[in-house]
Amino acid sequence: MKPFNRLFIFIYYVVGFIASLLHPTTVEGMEKLPKSGVLLCPNHASNWDPILIALKLPINFRLRIMAKEELFKNPLLGWLLRKVGAFPVSRGNNDISSIKTSIQSIKDGDNLLIFPEGTTIHNGIGFADGLPAHAKSGVAMIGVRTGATLVPVFVDGEKKLFHRTRIIFGEPYEPHYTGRRGTSEEMQKIADDILEAAYALGGQSVGGGPLCK
Repeated sequence: MKPFNRLFIFIYYVVGFIASLLHPTTVEGMEKLPKSGVLLCPNHASNWDPILIALKLPINFRLRIMAKEELFKNPLLGWLLRKVGAFPVSRGNNDISSIKTSIQSIKDGDNLLIFPEGTTIHNGIGFADGLPAHAKSGVAMIGVRTGATLVPVFVDGEKKLFHRTRIIFGEPYEPHYTGRRGTSEEMQKIADDILEAAYALGGQSVGGGPLCK
């Protein structure tokens, strides 16, 4: 990601101000974040999620965001997303280009945000397109190949105008795997674990209900 310029600074503060009015947000645990090489792994309930997270991070926190390509079809939203460091990914396809961009971003010293579920889980009920929510193993693969610090993030589900939203950053997660890149089963377990940790920060299970202890 290129160093931020005046336009980025303008967008960061102006859009941040507007977003804070529409969706006032409280942030917890930001002090746990390393300055670089971080792979943020939030749950995903709304198209507002990447914008709210990006605008609550420090302005010098070099962030790239892997976001579904459908968001970029809206000219204004697509322009805004690119200005805050987002790049599109084609869901359901083997999008090699987005994977390469993700890996290179970490190698360049940037931080990266990827939603392990790969899609929005509406209303926090834990279902997308009629299927139970689950993590995609790609987030683990990118983390392992780059040596990034995996950090679970919880974002409140339903976004009501003028109602407060929580963003909670968790403790860095240390993946365990064999060999240099691990097995496909190990990658899936890492992805499942990081998503479970994200939901647990908000006292929820991956299925969207209260966390049972």
